[in-house]
Amino acid sequence: MNSQKLQTFAFLALLFLSGTARQSNAASQGLPDQFTVPVLVIHFFPTNGQNIDIGKTGDWGQSLAATREKTQRQTREVLQALEEGSRYRGYLKTNANPCLKYQVAGSLEFLSPLPTVAKAGHGVPMTDYRSILKLANIEEWVERKGVKEVWIWGYHGGKVDLWESNMASRFGDVSNSDRDANDLPVLSRTYTVYHYNYQRGTSEAVEDHMHQIEAVLNHIDGRDGTPADQWSKLLFWGRFVGSDSTMKIVQPGCGWAHYPPNGERDYDWSNPRYVETDMDDWRPDRSGRKERMNCERWGGNSLKWFVYWMQHLPGPGNGLTFQGKPLNNWWVFIGDYDLARGKALGLVQK
Repeated sequence: MNSQKLQTFAFLALLFLSGTARQSNAASQGLPDQFTVPVLVIHFFPTNGQNIDIGKTGDWGQSLAATREKTQRQTREVLQALEEGSRYRGYLKTNANPCLKYQVAGSLEFLSPLPTVAKAGHGVPMTDYRSILKLANIEEWVERKGVKEVWIWGYHGGKVDLWESNMASRFGDVSNSDRDANDLPVLSRTYTVYHYNYQRGTSEAVEDHMHQIEAVLNHIDGRDGTPADQWSKLLFWGRFVGSDSTMKIVQPGCGWAHYPPNGERDYDWSNPRYVETDMDDWRPDRSGRKERMNCERWGGNSLKWFVYWMQHLPGPGNGLTFQGKPLNNWWVFIGDYDLARGKALGLVQK
């Protein structure tokens, strides 16, 4: 056998062994590559004849028909964006499969205002999520129909306050809320409530999910119990995002919802400034290939930025390691929180 054939054989053997190792790691964790996420969609349309009552919503008085059409369209767009975002490195791999598969399990409509409740610290009444979920018979949807997410189409307009995301779980509330243990009925299965605003666009609805992803991954990574001056050392917030307690980008990595790698302030999605970042070849040890990047990469568009960012979260077969240990598929924490917590999974395999 000549040297060229030997080199080819060695290369193929290495590919086989590395592939086997990845399969063994995945198998040992017992994790699927894709998670089904059944959703219950709830609409609150306070009407005044054929229109939405602007006196109730504060700044939305379009027709009921137009509002229905808008929320139905945006529901489809949110679903599409979330699935597209869960395609690991989909910005490079056109055949990458989504890690999340969303299914609308049911849709409810109430031609009445959002139920509210007085809550300390809020200048306007707070949305009464417990009452909403009682109206929806949430136990039936979660316990027997497997619903993992509830999407509420409502309003804000200075009339009511809301939480962009809110979790009910026997493992505790990890969400972009005040994490009140009593504002949602806790069942045997975890579910997360997202409150959308039909006065806004699809991007703002997807941003709710961005912040929920950040909250969950920070929690799993231990940021909730880590002194703020140590946040820059954490795997997710420090190494993946590239931030610290200032919330700004201090070492350009993959950024977060409000801050792309080149961001200099909140919501800085259209900043033309170039920075050197390893975002498209991110590795926990920061050995990834760096390149100049600015807002042209995502067209200066917030929704495109959100999808692009999500596609960088380590997915199945990511081949990444941290301190000698393989990284898990991080989408398990969004796609099946109970499975992840039940197995005591971390961002890195144990």
